[in-house]
Amino acid sequence: MAFFQHKRQLLGLAASVCLTAGLLPSAMAQDNTFKIGLIAPLTGPFASTGKQLEAAARLYMAQNGDTVGGKKVQLIVKDDTGVPDVTRRLAQELLVGDKVNVLAGFGLTPLAMATAPVATQAKTPMVVMAAATSVITEASPYIVRTSFTVAQVVTVLGDWATKNNIKRVVTLVTDYAPGIDSEKFFSQRFQNNGGVVIETLRVPLRSPDFAPFLQKVRDAKPDALFTFVPSGQGSVLMKQFTERGLDKAGIRLIAEGSVTDDDILNSMGDAALGVVTAHHYSAAHKSALNKKFVDAFGKANNGMRPNFMGVGAYDGMRVIYEAAKTTKGGTGETLLNAMKGQVFESPRGPMYIDAQTRDVVHNVYVRRVEKMDGQLWNMEIQTVTDVKDIGKTK
Repeated sequence: MAFFQHKRQLLGLAASVCLTAGLLPSAMAQDNTFKIGLIAPLTGPFASTGKQLEAAARLYMAQNGDTVGGKKVQLIVKDDTGVPDVTRRLAQELLVGDKVNVLAGFGLTPLAMATAPVATQAKTPMVVMAAATSVITEASPYIVRTSFTVAQVVTVLGDWATKNNIKRVVTLVTDYAPGIDSEKFFSQRFQNNGGVVIETLRVPLRSPDFAPFLQKVRDAKPDALFTFVPSGQGSVLMKQFTERGLDKAGIRLIAEGSVTDDDILNSMGDAALGVVTAHHYSAAHKSALNKKFVDAFGKANNGMRPNFMGVGAYDGMRVIYEAAKTTKGGTGETLLNAMKGQVFESPRGPMYIDAQTRDVVHNVYVRRVEKMDGQLWNMEIQTVTDVKDIGKTK
């Protein structure tokens, strides 16, 4: 598979790079600053992801102060433009030049995978706040994830679909690792429950045109289309879904939660009403903590609504801050070990970092798009608690 060939190439390249002693925690400047290097796609096709990550990180700091463990916190933000080679280079610069205590961010799986060998060689914790392929945490023992995995959410959706009169589906996913994971784990669960996958379709990651694929879906006449696209591309998919008349043909749309991303949901219009998704977060989640988070996020960002990327960064900063408190601004494995096993209430609901896998465990919600007070929201209609990732290769 191309993705795994690419992964091996990245690992080989990183192993051949002679990183200087400046990458090692023992060589870090022993000053009174705790440095977080946030790498995110702030420009390019995935800029909306980077915008959410940076906004949430800055909000957490604004609410919790810029001093932790007796040290001044410095957030150093870098734009990788969504290109893996750039991500890796920026990570090296942050480690060698800025001597950061922790790397964070990573808006897409290829970006996280490109950086994993660098974090391992530098013995520096790497907090993945957005990327969602299961294999990521296996790429380095220094990775901690606060986002989610697509395997967690699509298996819940597979169970829901078979209990709600959906027997035949076509799957349509973006052709990169999270999309392939979505296709695989949804199909496995759906078929194990007695459902039938008529056809599997994959769309290019960059500059996608969904129309010809959606015509194939209409011709196949399934009960439902299951789909996954990256955050930000759901609007185009929804527009073309209705333009091709799939809704009028009685084909239901069910999806991994990125498709009805909170950040862009209102721009989809009433065509999105009734779409059912599964995800670990909704801006409509009913808790006092989430209401405070959504209100504060909007106030700090010209009314922008936080999405799952935002909550991943917000919780990632919480994990970093708490570890820094425990270790008094520590580095390396000491800091990493303080991240493992953290249990807390997030705007998404209860969650914890599994001490063995370093992956997130949290609730997964089945949501339906509904209109409330003139706005569209992903309203939670079912909760599955304490969902672990089932997508690990080990």
